[in-house]
This record gives sequence, structure tokens and C-alpha cells, in this order.
Amino acid sequence: MHIHILGICGTFMGSLAVLAKELGHHVTGSDANVYPPMSTQLQAQGIELTQGYDPSQLDPAPDVVVIGNALSRGNPAVEYVLNKGLPYVSGPQWLADHVLQGRWVLAVAGTHGKTTTSSMLAWVLEHAGMAPGFLIGGVPQNFAVSARLGDTPFFVVEADEYDSAFFDKRSKFVHYRPRTAILNNLEFDHADIFPDLPAIERQFHHLVRTIPSEGLVIHPTTEPALQRVIEMGCWTPVQTTGEGGQWQARLLSEDGSRFEVLFDGVMQGTVEWDMTGQHNVANALATLAAARHVGVVPNLAIDGLSAFKSVKRRMEKVAEVHGITIYDDFAHHPTAIATTLDGLRKRIGDAPLIAVIEPRSNSMKLGAHRDGLPQSVVQADHVVWYAPANLGWDLAATVASSPVPTKVCDSLEAIIAEVKAQVKPGAHVVIMSNGGFGGLHGKLADALQ
Repeated sequence: MHIHILGICGTFMGSLAVLAKELGHHVTGSDANVYPPMSTQLQAQGIELTQGYDPSQLDPAPDVVVIGNALSRGNPAVEYVLNKGLPYVSGPQWLADHVLQGRWVLAVAGTHGKTTTSSMLAWVLEHAGMAPGFLIGGVPQNFAVSARLGDTPFFVVEADEYDSAFFDKRSKFVHYRPRTAILNNLEFDHADIFPDLPAIERQFHHLVRTIPSEGLVIHPTTEPALQRVIEMGCWTPVQTTGEGGQWQARLLSEDGSRFEVLFDGVMQGTVEWDMTGQHNVANALATLAAARHVGVVPNLAIDGLSAFKSVKRRMEKVAEVHGITIYDDFAHHPTAIATTLDGLRKRIGDAPLIAVIEPRSNSMKLGAHRDGLPQSVVQADHVVWYAPANLGWDLAATVASSPVPTKVCDSLEAIIAEVKAQVKPGAHVVIMSNGGFGGLHGKLADALQ
């Protein structure tokens, strides 16, 4: 069957393409911006990519068109599909119908940490010999691919609360029907879709409604929004993580790279790994709970975590030039920026830390999170903000109150000049964006040479 995917370079749709190819389908796709890591992964898989949405790509007509949630009415390819009456479906619906049917689905939902936690969980199951399938919105370095079918009942999916398609405004995750569900955390996000936090809580409650009474819901004790979701009704056993929860961590190093794990007060073992930050310790506890639910004993799961390598674009070290270390990170919400910088600060001690941040997400463009930005960077020594001409609000005025020295730039060249002026050997530079950032990482490394 010929499947054509509109919006194929999104992390979810790119992963879907990999699964469709593995099922034996002829897969093609297009996107407005074809960029790594998805474009390189897709080309390596032999999937033909078209730049842009000219309707000619749909002639001859494919058997089905999978339409990504970034596409809306007025897009020429979408209009062609509707006018010609071509069969079309959303990505989450296609996944549910063709991959997840009859599987033990382990879903990881939450505002932050979905990609990292689902990567951890897939790796822990792999380490335990359970050969899971997975679909992850990023490329886990333990697997070097973002999705695979797997040949056992177990399937790990990153369960996003974003909408499914222009014709299906439900959150993607209501299609997945998990048996094991991790609810990591819940804050206001996706201001282009949701009017307020209660609207997102309602979607999370729809997810909880789909989990069987023989399943498991895992959530931290410290998230009031998730507590409200559970109180709307839950028909499934619950395990809690973190402070006062059933799964707890006792830090042995301040940066979170070593910690003991306790379940119901009983010591289960010690995790020693390359990850940092309190957020990753929380991700690990949720992973251990989910793995135990499918039969992985905690000490084996802990052993797996110790061999976990992070996800591409999650505090990924991309270059080291003259003693200056450059990282690529996906953080784009004030909470994620703060926790990521905190984890790195605890690892590098007093070394100079420069953050370069692009407010690129739809919520950021709408200014939804701007009040949280000035304080989110307190662990950095210097921050360079990128304010493109089309941002739509005054970034410089927003970050003027930041306690950290800041510079707002309107071009990549200006950013590079500012970093060069500030940086010295021994410094760490973190580039934070949920997009390609115009290849800034490579350009900065070249400029520092």
C-alpha cells in the first residue's frame, strides 16, 4: 500500500513513517521544512521526501494520506485531498489501527520529559530482553532510531496531549488505549490549542478513562494538576513517585547522577548514570514503576538505567572547541529551561555557563510563557535570546527584569558574535530550541575554531 504523509518531518510523523515502512508499505512524504534529525533518519530508511505541499505530489493518488496536525485548511495539499475525495486519516488514528491493536501499550504523557522517559522505558525493557516496539518523539541514542515495530506484545509510545489533526481536535493520546500509563507532570502549554490548564486536565482525564481496571497509572505526588485529573475519576490502580510516594529516590550526588531507589520503603538498588537533574531522577522513578508493571524486577531495571544514554537534542554534547563545550537541548518551556540548566549547573560547578534560547514553540510565539522566562535562566551566567522579526511580542522588555546578564539578538550572526565575545576556555554553551535554529550549533562551533 502507498502511504503519503503530509508533515513527515515532525518527530511523531517521522516515527510513524518508519513504522509504516517496517510494515512493508511504500512510504513517501512531504514537509514545509525538511530538517534533521528526522530528515536524515527518513533518508537513511529510503523514504522519499518532497519539500513543500504542491498537490502534484499526490498524483498518482496514494492509497491513503496521513495528515499531520501542523497542517490546516487552506494548505494546497490538504485542499487537494478533500476536493479529490482521497482517503485520509490522522497520525494517531493510523498508529492505533495498524500498530497498537492487540499490544500492551505503555504510554508516557506529561508536559515535560515525555521523550526522555519513553526512551528510558523502551531501553529498560530492551535491556531486560523484552524487545519492545516503540514510537518516540526524538532519537534515543541507545537505539539510533525513533521508532520500531518490535516483535513482542510490548509497545512504548510517547503520548502527546497536542491535537490529532485539523479534523480531530482530541489529544493524540486518547487513541492509544494504554495498559500502563505514566503521567509525568502537567502545566499549561500549547496555548494555540488549549485556552487554559483545566482544558488540558480534561484531556488527561479522557486518557485516564481509557486505561483498563487491570492496568496501572503512575504519577508523582507533587503535581496538583494531575491530582485533579485523578479526582475526576480513576478506575485503575495508581502508583505514586517522589516525595511521600511509593517510589522514592535518595540522592547520593547533588546533580542526580547517583541515587538510591526505594519502593514501599524497601531499598531496590542504586542508579549510577550519565544523566543529571532532579527531573531525570523523577523520570527514572516513573520508568522503574512502569517496567515493574510488565514484569521487569527493579534491580534489573536499575541496571538498565545505568546503561541509558540520553536522547538526541536532550543536553546532547555536539562539539568541544578550544575547551568550550557546546550542547544542543530541546527545552522551550520555562520549567524545562530551569530544570535543564539546574542539572547542568550542578554537574559543572562554577564553570561559566552561557544559554542561547530561541522562543520558538507555538505557545512561546503567542507569549503564553513569557512571564516565566526571566527567572528560568537563574543558573546561567549569561543568556543570549533570539528575537526574530516575526515573534509578535517584545522579548527584550520581558527579559529586562532577568537577574542574569542578557543580550537579545535578531540574527544568528549577532548571536555568534555575542557568544564569541563572552566565552572562554572551560565554558559551557547550551543552545535551547525545539527547532533546527538555522544550524546555529554547527555555525557556532565553526566560528569558535
